[in-house]
Amino acid sequence: MPQPRRRPSLTLRKQELALTTHLLTVWNPTYEADALQLHLEVLLATMREAREGSRDHDDVFVWWGKVRSVNRQAPLPHLPEVLAVDTQIETDDADAPEVQIYLTDYRSLYVAHVGAVKSGRDFTPESQVPAYYAAHGLTCDCWFMLWDIRQLVWDDTTAVATTLATLHNTRYNDRPVSIYGGVVDLPLLVTCPDNTRWFDDATRERYTGGRFWAEYDAEQRGVGEMQRELRLNRFGTTAWTALDPGVRRFIASAESMFRTHRDDMAFELSPVIVSLANAMEVQVNLLLRAAMRGAPADVRFSNADGQSADLALSGALSLGALSRAISETRARCDWLRSKLEQGEWFVSSLPPILAELAEQRNDAAHGKGVPRDVVIRVRERLVGVGAVGVLVQLARVGVR
Repeated sequence: MPQPRRRPSLTLRKQELALTTHLLTVWNPTYEADALQLHLEVLLATMREAREGSRDHDDVFVWWGKVRSVNRQAPLPHLPEVLAVDTQIETDDADAPEVQIYLTDYRSLYVAHVGAVKSGRDFTPESQVPAYYAAHGLTCDCWFMLWDIRQLVWDDTTAVATTLATLHNTRYNDRPVSIYGGVVDLPLLVTCPDNTRWFDDATRERYTGGRFWAEYDAEQRGVGEMQRELRLNRFGTTAWTALDPGVRRFIASAESMFRTHRDDMAFELSPVIVSLANAMEVQVNLLLRAAMRGAPADVRFSNADGQSADLALSGALSLGALSRAISETRARCDWLRSKLEQGEWFVSSLPPILAELAEQRNDAAHGKGVPRDVVIRVRERLVGVGAVGVLVQLARVGVR
């Protein structure tokens, strides 16, 4: 068995790089009904062992196999291209691209951080792989070493289709991925126009306290069901799917906690504000970075939290820093108005909302506690109870 590769230190890159090639595959529930969950169980076990000190951090992973169909006689036509994805994983370089594989059964969608790609002809994992591969005698075209897994959509085919449409199929004239007729010759080779980094260390440290995303997701009970409910009965499909998948999960986490405990007067509701603030912060950061691309240097650079930052490349700016950065100069406001749909709202109405939310989130995150009436008011304003919510307004902001 090959030695696991050393994990890269995933910090934001100093310059824009060419689009990274990622992968997309479908798990077949006829091989194993709980295939994804069984992989997560193996991965979570290695994470627990690493926390306990009985396993090295670099040895935290699980193998995922691309099962070869018994009905396919010919070799996988693009296997050399799939295996070539492995060459992108340069773990000695902090600026190395983050290679991902999207995993779906069309009802749910996950993204995993890929540490290696191996040919099934030359390699079969002996450990850190679910037992059903060997039990069913499954043959795999290739194997993927997965360092971490994040849930993007749970039990919502509409949301899966919309999210996958943001990826481009490189073997189909770079057309958006379509689950209706466009998912053939798996795994697909795809690109993400925004080079989204789902697993960078800074973001994980900020939003999970340093835990792996698989660990964080395992703690979020009922969040998947809440995402679908919010799309159908609160936000509507257009607004909900315009939000980043990670943002949707933060909102659903907050809403699930609030609805479960709103009548329990002994329960501390402050974490609701933290999750909603995280949602706002992530979405605004994404929009600001996208809008700043191509801006002149005097517009792009800002003093963020005491340091000069290129807003087209900067990582997760805090709510307070975002509030200041958006409205810092007239030139930047004018640029954002010209680059964003709903640009006037973004530069005029949003900054004071962010500044106020920053104070409330800081109190909640540092154990001061936030009065229940304040939590309720913030939740109503952001999610939208009795009025159009701030998050719905934010979903309407797009880059021209």
